[in-house]
Amino acid sequence: MGHDRRITSIQSAVARLTALAGAEPRVTEETGEVRIEIDVTLNATEQWGSILEVLRQGTAFGLTATATGQVAWLRLESEEHTDS
Repeated sequence: MGHDRRITSIQSAVARLTALAGAEPRVTEETGEVRIEIDVTLNATEQWGSILEVLRQGTAFGLTATATGQVAWLRLESEEHTDS
């Protein structure tokens, strides 16, 4: 059940961010977690309140400055790290 809930959370975050930002987020699987990122574009800033709601669903989230702009991200940990 935890695995299914995690998959649903990832799919939901990706779908909502795609709709809000107007571009497909990048999804990266790392050891024990999934990181979902979007570029902060003009379209994304216009939807920032709603995007922030999605980011807050992660176990961690933030904003990173890069050489080409800013990236908003959220991290979802695997069930082994979140279930006891």
